[in-house]
Amino acid sequence: MKKPVNIFIAAAVLLCLASPLFAGEINLSVAASLKEVFNELADSYAKTHPGVSFRKNYGASGALAKQIENGGPADIFVSANSEWLDYLNSRKLTDGASSAVLAYNVLVFAGRPDLKITAIQEVVKLDKIAIGSPKSVPAGEYAMAALKKAGIDRQLEKKLVMAKDVRECLLYAERGEVDGAFVYKTDAQQVAKAAKILFTVPQGYYPRVTYPMALTVAGAKNRDATAFYAVLKSAEAQAVLKKHGFVVK
Repeated sequence: MKKPVNIFIAAAVLLCLASPLFAGEINLSVAASLKEVFNELADSYAKTHPGVSFRKNYGASGALAKQIENGGPADIFVSANSEWLDYLNSRKLTDGASSAVLAYNVLVFAGRPDLKITAIQEVVKLDKIAIGSPKSVPAGEYAMAALKKAGIDRQLEKKLVMAKDVRECLLYAERGEVDGAFVYKTDAQQVAKAAKILFTVPQGYYPRVTYPMALTVAGAKNRDATAFYAVLKSAEAQAVLKKHGFVVK
């Protein structure tokens, strides 16, 4: 009488092992401006690794770092500046040995095509300007650094509209809710439709936009995550980044 029961248990175990619940899963926490790049890379990887699935979390680097600090699932973290990766490193939440630079970007000002604005000093003529909240959005930090360097930060105090991330910043400009927005060149080139790039912020006005990345402590123990992380350092990933307008050196 016990034999059929044992056979049933064995069959149940095999069924469970074949279930998607046991398939490899990679949790990504990535700066919002890299959304299209990671969607493409993840989709390509999933096609050649059918047992692997991705959970993608895009947003402001600071918000993502805080989520990881509070126990949010993440195997790979990609920030839009070094500050938030250093923040997690200092709390021993990332695998420091895995840290690397993925790519670089450029800060631009995008707005209505009819605006006659060609330099950062001229934005004081505008009524509303969107930037990412500097406390959590690197694009906002870069923008504030540029405004201070240009000597116009105090003149714009009441004109700045804070956004939760760089994509929301661009959305405000797209909808015409602001006259213009400080965003990354890649976002303006690939996402914007109504708004256009009015000028590029001089590099000497702000630190270079850098995207550092690392495996989290959990990710370093996830075989699928470490395999995908290796792809992020490959020529394939560099080609995708270049296609989307990022600088890889």
